[in-house]
Amino acid sequence: MPAGELRYPSSISCPQISQATETPMEEDEAWVWAQIKAEARRDAELEPALASYLYSTILSHSSLERSLAFHLGNKLCSSTLLSTLLYDLFLNTFSSDPSLRAAAVADLRAARVRDPACVSFSHCLLNYKGFLACQAHRVAHKLWTQSRRPLALALHSRISDVFAVDIHPAAKIGKGILLDHATGVVIGETAVVGNNVSILHHVTLGGTGKACGDRHPKIGDGVLIGAGATILGNVKIGEGAKIGAGSVVLIDVPPRTTAVGNPARLVGGKEKPSRHEECPGESMDHTSFISEWSDYII
Repeated sequence: MPAGELRYPSSISCPQISQATETPMEEDEAWVWAQIKAEARRDAELEPALASYLYSTILSHSSLERSLAFHLGNKLCSSTLLSTLLYDLFLNTFSSDPSLRAAAVADLRAARVRDPACVSFSHCLLNYKGFLACQAHRVAHKLWTQSRRPLALALHSRISDVFAVDIHPAAKIGKGILLDHATGVVIGETAVVGNNVSILHHVTLGGTGKACGDRHPKIGDGVLIGAGATILGNVKIGEGAKIGAGSVVLIDVPPRTTAVGNPARLVGGKEKPSRHEECPGESMDHTSFISEWSDYII
């Protein structure tokens, strides 16, 4: 297989995996984990200086959840929040909840497919702080739902400190999420983010500052939110919508439409907005609307 080429198995089947005992979700996870280990072996051979690092973070582990738990534990530990404690916390949570492992695999695939800078699954697992922040958040959210809120908030604080990503542990995040670059992303307590959503750096899903209760945005499946966009209040961004970079959104955005500007307005006008067929959260098309929106010329 040429370097960098992805070849996903149809129905995610592998010769080494027993079709009788493995579910499709488990097969998918096993296939991605096999790819990660193969990539790590290749990189260790190409760059001996990283061999010990790759062995300790990937090659010495028997599963994706063990590797991820070890890596997150080392990334997020402090002098008072020990890596061994965090490793046990992450491993127990990932091992006991298959949906968290499936979400991690979906996030790995999202980064690998949508981001041209993502050269391998192992690169994302080890180096993409948006991916790592999202997996750690899911554990914090699990703790929050189990009423272990002090620990959830402590973990949230460490995620913010280490990755510069601030997601309240009560926020609900889907799967197939790409936090591209991720620096400065803020997602508030009552926010909901659907599946297959792509969010760039310095995006805020916040409150208006004057409301209580359910006060944060609800982001539908397949949405793309450009860099520096701000969405405030309990507003709904419809399925497959696109929010342009730097936009400020204060009201609902209909599905399959594009909102851009400060304050944001719909491309094509409020009465008959232009609608697109593709899923922008997956296509990552940031600029195709520009000719319809303005006569912007350099």
